[in-house]
Formats: sequence, structure tokens, C-alpha cells
Amino acid sequence: MTPTTVDTLPVPGASLYYKVQGSGPLLLMLQGGDGDAEGSDGVDANLIDRYTVVSYDRRGLSRSKLDSQEAIPAGLATHGEDAHRLLEALTSEPAFVFGSSIGALISLDLVARHPEQVHTLVAHEAPTPELLTSAERTAAEGFQKDIEETFRREGAAAAMKKFMVVAGDFNDREPDVQLPQPNPQRAANLEFFLAHYAPAVRLYRLDIAALTAAATHIVVGAGLTDREAWTHHCASALAERLGAKLAEFPGGHNGYALHTRAFAARLDEILTDAMGS
Repeated sequence: MTPTTVDTLPVPGASLYYKVQGSGPLLLMLQGGDGDAEGSDGVDANLIDRYTVVSYDRRGLSRSKLDSQEAIPAGLATHGEDAHRLLEALTSEPAFVFGSSIGALISLDLVARHPEQVHTLVAHEAPTPELLTSAERTAAEGFQKDIEETFRREGAAAAMKKFMVVAGDFNDREPDVQLPQPNPQRAANLEFFLAHYAPAVRLYRLDIAALTAAATHIVVGAGLTDREAWTHHCASALAERLGAKLAEFPGGHNGYALHTRAFAARLDEILTDAMGS
């Protein structure tokens, strides 16, 4: 079995904890929500025989410590730069990148700013209401604001109960997938996500011109089981704006966490095609 190595990378205002598994072309995994370096373990385990899989804790989560409160990022561009610095430290070659939800937004920011670092990006259900029709955009942005306001009034549990509308049915998962159990670290990550990351997601705007101009091969991912959800509609709209392929994946918005084997197989299929093109 290929060993897992872990290390930390100093970046402006923080220190990023990351781990490296497997062998082959480098694949950087950017998790959704409050997911840390272990957030994609289920998918990663099915890819490490073909890829060098890198995952990390975003600054402020788990082991990626902030130097001070002033180092809390006001926007997602800081996370895009963190991903850039991590890739820069690990390889001089263009890498594969997968991102889901907030991770997809960060990966799109990375490509807009540093397209030379990414051979192929698979951006799965980036929450981009700006691309929706007027009525659906208003509803989606209202949903995002309501999650933030519910967190401020009632706490994380109440906010996440509302968020389940987008997250989907957690019973829709492969038989051997175990749901993460609550613990103090996960609770702290969720609080940090809702306080700082959720507003940054809502306020972020894509650089469509830079993404269109990038030489990076961009594939936009969406769930098979959430075609009526606004996050799926965001993916469809993004693919259309970029002239990119829309690739459906098993499950819904959290498919990578709940359908790990099938999701990994679909991702591998896309990346293998990209290697041959």
C-alpha cells in the first residue's frame, strides 16, 4: 500500500496542513462545505492506485492554523492563492484539480488566476446564482442569506437543517459508506464555515473572461439526482457560459461523499479522457 505523507506549508497569514497519497499524475482535491483533508477520503481511496492525490485543510479548518484573526480571509481569492501556492510547492507540471461546491469556486478562481498550473479542472456544482435567470437567482441568493441569518440567530444545527434542502438525501448512498460522526473538531469547522466561508461564497463572482481565455481544460460537473436543484442549474449555466462539457456524476450535491466508488470511477473516466486529448 502506498504510504500517506503529511506536511504543512506556510502561506501568508496561515499554515496549510496537507496530505499526499498514491502515485501517478497529481490530482488536487478541493472539498465542499466544511470538509478538511479527510473530506474526500472515500473517493481518494479509489483513486490512489492511479493518481497522486493531494488534499488539505483550508485555512481556519482543523490543522490549518491562522496566524491571527486578521488572517481570516474576506473572500475566496485568498483560498485560490492558497491552492496556487500548494501546487507550486508540489509540482512544476500542470495538475489535475477537482473541486465541489465551495471547492469548485476555489478551483475556478485558481484557474482564472493561474491557468498554467491546471491541466484539467473538474468543477462540480459551484454555487453561482449570478448565472441563473432573474427569478431563480433571487431565490437562490435568498436561500444563501437565510442560511447565514439562521446561523446567527439560532446556531449551526438550525442552519444546516435548512441547508439539507440542497445537500440532498443522506440515505442515498453506497451501502458501505459511513456518515461522519459529530465531534468537537467537526463542530468547530462547521461554525467557522458558516461564519466566514458562507458569506464569501455568496459574494464571490466568477471571472468568466479569464476562464474562457484559459488553456485549462474545464469540465463542469453536476449530480444525476438533483436536476431540479438550483446548484445543478448553476452547473448547467456555467457549462453553457464557458462552452464546456457538462458531465453528470452519481448522486447529488454531495455525491462525492456518498457515492465514493461510482464517483471516483466517473472522475477517473473524465481525467483519463483528458490525458488522451
